[in-house]
Amino acid sequence: MDTLFRKDAFNYHAKGRPGKLEVVPTKPYSTQRDLSLAYTPGVADPCLAIKDNPKDVYKYTAKGNLVAVISNGTAVLGLGDIGPEAGKPVMEGKGLLFKVFADLDVFDIEVNEKDIKKFVDIVVAIAPTFGGINLEDIKAPECFEIEDRIKEAVDIPVMHDDQHGTAIITSAGLLNALEINGKKVEDVKIVVNGAGAAAVSCTKLYIKLGVKPENIIMLDSKGVLHKDRTDLNPIKKQFVTDKPVHTLEEALKGADMFLGLSVAGVLKKEYLPSMADNPIIFALANPVPEILPEEAHSVRSDIMMATGRSDIPNQINNVLGFPFIFRGAMDVKATTINDEMKLAASIALAELTKLPVPEEVNIAFQTSNLKFGKDYIIPKPTDPRLITHVAMAVAKAAMESGVAREPIKDWDKYNEELSKRLGLSNPLIRQIKSRTKRDPKRVVFAEAENYKMLKAAEIIVNEKLAYPILLGNEDYIRKLIKENALELDGVEIINPKSKEEKQRRLQFADLYWKKRNRKGVTLTSAQDVMLHRNYFSPMLVESGYADAMISGLTRNYPDTLRPALAIIGKKEDAKIVSGMYIINTKEGPYFLADCTVNKNPTVEQMVEITLQTAYAIQQFKIKPRIAFVSYSNFGSNDGTIPQKQREAVRILHKDYPDLVVDGEMQVNVALNDEILKETFPFSKLVGGAANTLIFPYLTAGNIAYKLLQNVSKLEVIGPIINGMNKSVHVLQIGSSVNEIVNMVMIAVMDAQCVEKRMKGEKCK
Repeated sequence: MDTLFRKDAFNYHAKGRPGKLEVVPTKPYSTQRDLSLAYTPGVADPCLAIKDNPKDVYKYTAKGNLVAVISNGTAVLGLGDIGPEAGKPVMEGKGLLFKVFADLDVFDIEVNEKDIKKFVDIVVAIAPTFGGINLEDIKAPECFEIEDRIKEAVDIPVMHDDQHGTAIITSAGLLNALEINGKKVEDVKIVVNGAGAAAVSCTKLYIKLGVKPENIIMLDSKGVLHKDRTDLNPIKKQFVTDKPVHTLEEALKGADMFLGLSVAGVLKKEYLPSMADNPIIFALANPVPEILPEEAHSVRSDIMMATGRSDIPNQINNVLGFPFIFRGAMDVKATTINDEMKLAASIALAELTKLPVPEEVNIAFQTSNLKFGKDYIIPKPTDPRLITHVAMAVAKAAMESGVAREPIKDWDKYNEELSKRLGLSNPLIRQIKSRTKRDPKRVVFAEAENYKMLKAAEIIVNEKLAYPILLGNEDYIRKLIKENALELDGVEIINPKSKEEKQRRLQFADLYWKKRNRKGVTLTSAQDVMLHRNYFSPMLVESGYADAMISGLTRNYPDTLRPALAIIGKKEDAKIVSGMYIINTKEGPYFLADCTVNKNPTVEQMVEITLQTAYAIQQFKIKPRIAFVSYSNFGSNDGTIPQKQREAVRILHKDYPDLVVDGEMQVNVALNDEILKETFPFSKLVGGAANTLIFPYLTAGNIAYKLLQNVSKLEVIGPIINGMNKSVHVLQIGSSVNEIVNMVMIAVMDAQCVEKRMKGEKCK
């Protein structure tokens, strides 16, 4: 496996375009005019503006989002002094992480210079290019002086991540470990094995957290940093002790925590019994820690461990810190990264760990349900909430400590900007969640004998989005809940087949028979189908016991929708029901209809589909801009499909003149306002591209949304059923937990509108 991994690593870096980074233009460059604007003569005015007002460099250049990752290659990972060229793959990798996790651009700079003064002079000289400087893989003790000198000379955020990254992440882990163990930070005794850059920074930050200096013992390769030693440099002398201990074994007696930033295997399992109750061991040597978890746990069961490895619980990974620390610092144009900002990052990480874990994190780490505890004291690097939690905390700390030059005034807007950077969310999702929380409804989970449904229910309960009703065999559901350690205490479980439900089953059967006795349904057959969840669920909604239902995770779409149509039916003014999908993008949502219900709708049905879709979009406080899409543009090609689209648009223009709708048109025209303006200036869509696409028949719509869903990283929500009398929504087979949660929120919003409609009120 090691040989295969090494081979893959070489191929990863070498195949295709060598390396891991490239520069991508952010402005148009296809025409001569574009090039003239990009370079000469177009650059002249911005240059002169910056000359007159240097702050404008942030306005007209990429400086504000550009980080320098700078190293001289003297302490590269665990490889030592391998030189600047050999360290370049690491610096490129750091750049990739900055971009992936915080949308920060990076130039990696490898400097062939070991002299402290010369190195500092080089970095300071190029600092005007950047909005922040990340020093990397510079050996101790030189790194301390280098960082201090650069910070004094420049007015942008500077951080040597090898020092402070580990300190920030381990501080978060320490805070949570102490909370779990019920210990106070001022009482803990800590042994730090290692006296390099990371160890020194960790120790200093622990003291800032409240650890008493006299309760810390530090060791280097020669033993305890003791006051009687004569070989210590000024950095190490800060941490000497006068206690009668000289070895690691002696230092560990009565210790509450071991922090290892040293070498593999140095912590022997026979040292552990002398430590205090519930000891904390952070063994961070990589790739092999100071002691392996299985060795430690073979001696003591009360140990709480963290390592630097991703295959072991509680990974201390610097990627949890540096991207978001720089993001927050640079967004307020901080003049430095100070201790207040580092502590804020640690506290934010500690607090995030206590929140329910997003399902994508569980999936990434192949676990059913991560939750705060001994094996989860620090967030996972794939947690999408890191950018908002940590960056915002750092930005606030910069403002409160007086180093922010451009304070943030609108935190909701900033939160939205951070989320948009990674396409994590958008205003639509937040709006849906906010409206859902204001008035949660009772939602039937028809397929509760499924882990995904139960995990979604847990999220729904935790975030107070709805009141789930779980349908299925109670013993089996409770078994799944217990096996996956889900927090669903008090959630109602209904087994349609149980003896306890016999009376309600008979009542539902009688109601169903009365609705469908002229459609071939007998009382006996009605009683039989009420044993099935997809008949019992809509009956819970129709009878008023529940407000909404979701189903379809394990059944074909028609098999789920037909019973709901038979029991609940369409709105009084609806001739059909239709299906809509929401495609979430950084630029905003797009709405696609009909993609799931009507195979080949007539002109009249196309009109109704459009009106239903427009009404649904308006509930999201969005003005629909609707394009009827086809293979032709405004009569450029003839055929049955273009003719149908044209006729539907004609009716809509005549009967609904205020509706922004046009067509028929090709998709690229519908989504490009420039083409519309230049080629079809008469179109009602001129002035903004379409956000809603109406497809001529089911095949086209179905293919379109599934293609987008599977070949892009866009978030797809749906199918949303429009035109039903009550809130019924059908999942796609195999939907993810996040998709289920999104559909539950849609179902709650729909139920809120149904309630208003029943009262004669408008849904707003």
